[in-house]
Amino acid sequence: MEKILRLLWVTMMLLFFSHLINVEGRHHLSKKPKSKSISYVPSPVDEQPPASSPASNVVPSDPSYGGPAGSTNSDSGCIFDVTEYGAIGDGSTDDTDAFRAAWKEACQVESAVVLAPADHVFMITSTIFSGPCKPGLEFQVNGILMPPDGPDCWPKEDSNKQWLVFYRLDNMTFTGTGTIEGNGEKWWQLPCKPHRGPNGSTLPGPCDSPAMIRFFMSSNLVVRGLRIQNSPMFHMKFDGCEGVLIDQLSISSPKLSPNTDGIHIENTKSVGIYNSVIGNGDDCISIGPGSSNVDIEAVTCGPSHGISIGSLGVHHSQACVSNITVRNAIIRDSDNGVRIKTWQGGSGSVTGLSFDTIQMENVRNCIIIDQYYCMTKGCQNETSAVSVRDISYRNIKGTYDVRSAPIHFACSDTIACTNITMSEVELLPHEGELVDDPFCWNAYGIQQTLTIPPIDCLQDGMPQSIGDDAYTCS
Repeated sequence: MEKILRLLWVTMMLLFFSHLINVEGRHHLSKKPKSKSISYVPSPVDEQPPASSPASNVVPSDPSYGGPAGSTNSDSGCIFDVTEYGAIGDGSTDDTDAFRAAWKEACQVESAVVLAPADHVFMITSTIFSGPCKPGLEFQVNGILMPPDGPDCWPKEDSNKQWLVFYRLDNMTFTGTGTIEGNGEKWWQLPCKPHRGPNGSTLPGPCDSPAMIRFFMSSNLVVRGLRIQNSPMFHMKFDGCEGVLIDQLSISSPKLSPNTDGIHIENTKSVGIYNSVIGNGDDCISIGPGSSNVDIEAVTCGPSHGISIGSLGVHHSQACVSNITVRNAIIRDSDNGVRIKTWQGGSGSVTGLSFDTIQMENVRNCIIIDQYYCMTKGCQNETSAVSVRDISYRNIKGTYDVRSAPIHFACSDTIACTNITMSEVELLPHEGELVDDPFCWNAYGIQQTLTIPPIDCLQDGMPQSIGDDAYTCS
C-alpha cells in the first residue's frame, strides 16, 4: 500500500513540474522585445519581370526604347545605330538625316555610341555634329563613311571648306574598325590646284576644297583605330582644342594629291599622336600657330612632305609654338624630314623643340629650318621674323636623297636661330654621292658629337643681338 502511495506521489510531482516548465517557457519567450516588421524587397537581380512585360524585350540599340538615360546592357552605353534611324548604307542614298537624328538623341545620353555598322557604305553631306553633349559620347564607324563624289555632286547650300565637323564637345571619342573615304580625286583635278597648269603653274577658277574631319573648340578628345583616306584637302584638323589623343590611325592618299596634310594642329594644346602610319601628298603632320605641348611618337610618315612646324608668320602675323617632341619615328620617301618653315615679316617664336631617334629613308632635306618660306617667286625681303630657338636634334640617322643637302639651316638675317643642339646625327646618301654640303645661315648652336656629314657651318655661342620682345610670345 505504501509503495502504491509513493508511486502516486511521484507521478503527481512529475505532472506538476512539467506544467511549471511549460509556463516558465512561455513566460520567458514573452519577455523578448518585439521585433520591427520588415518587408522583403527583392533586389534588381532577384526581381524578374513578368513574361508579358515589354521590359523583357528591351534592346539598348533600339532608338525607340524610352528607358532611363544611360540604360544599357553593355559597358559602352546606349547604342544609337544609324540604320535604326533610316540610314540605308548603299553608297548612293543620302543618309545625312539619319546620322543627324542619331547624333541628336545620343548627345543627350551619357556614354552613348553613335554607330555606323559594318557592311554598309554611308554617304552623308557636310555636317556639323555639335555639342555640348553628355560626357563619354562615342562616334563609331565600322562601315565606310564618305562624302558626295567630287565638287559637281556637292550640294550648293553646303560649305565646300569642310565635311565632318565636331564642335564644342568634351570627352568624346571618334573610333571604329571602318574607313573614312574622302573621294578626293575630282577635287585634286581642279585647275587651280598646284601643277595643274602648263609648266607647273596653276589656272584660275574655284579652288576651295573641304577638309575631311575637323575638331573645333573641343576638349578631351580621342581619335583611334580608323582608316582615313583620299581627303580632298586636309585629312584631319584640330583648331582651338585642348587635350587630344590620336592613336593607331592609318591615313593615306596618293603622293601627288595636293594639300592633303595628314594631321594639322592649330591653336591647340596638349596633344599626343602615337602608333600611326601616314602617307599623303603634303605634310604628314603639320603644327600651326598657337600650338604647344605636342608629343609625337611611333609614327611612320611617307611618302609625304615630312613633319612640319608651320608654316608660320604669314601676312605679318604672330605665331607662337612651343614644347613639341617627335621621337621614335620613321620618315621615308619624303620631300622633307623634320622641318620648321616660317614666312618673312612674321613675329612670335618657335621654342622648345626636340627631334629624337628618327630614321630617315631616302628623304630630301632631312633636317631643315627655312625662314624664307614662300609659295611664289614674288615674296619680298622683310626685316621681322619668327624667332627660332632651343631646337634639339638627337639620334637622327638614315639615308637622304642627294638632290638636296641633308641639313639646311636658313635662318633670318635679322633674328638668328639660337641654341641648336646636334647629337648623333648620321645621314648617308641613299644613292650616288653628296652634291651639296650642309648649309647654315645665321644659325648658332653646338655639336655634342661629330655629325655625318660634318656641319662646320653651325656657329658657336650666341649672336651679338638676338632681337627684342617683339619676337617672343607671352
